[in-house]
Amino acid sequence: MRSGTLRPRGAVLRLAVPAGVLAAVAGAFAYVGSVDPYEPGHYPVCPLLRFTGVYCPGCGGLRSAHAFVHGDLTAALQANAPAVLAYLGFAVLWTVWVIRAARGRPLRIDLGPVHLWTLGTLLLVFTVVRNLPFGGWLIP
Repeated sequence: MRSGTLRPRGAVLRLAVPAGVLAAVAGAFAYVGSVDPYEPGHYPVCPLLRFTGVYCPGCGGLRSAHAFVHGDLTAALQANAPAVLAYLGFAVLWTVWVIRAARGRPLRIDLGPVHLWTLGTLLLVFTVVRNLPFGGWLIP
């Protein structure tokens, strides 16, 4: 018997971690899709909202994920638009990761300071606008 016949192939091993990440994310989305965040008592309340009355950038994320799982993109965007963009960004990033892993190449994400500052600034603007009177349409 050759020594290579007992080992799993390299491609299968390279795809194990992306498959595990996908399973974890799918499990989380399945849970949020089955347990309605609109019913009180299932999920904890955002501490920032509870103690200050200020909506954080993540407020509405569970409602957004619930609507997204049920195919209601309009409700998902209304609950938390940046979260929907993050779901779609994850799907693209995960796909690139799988393709690169299958080819034996590492996934490299080279975000520079400009990218990170831009992302942070956009989230800050979103947070401020959703808490102002004219940004009420962004409240989940």
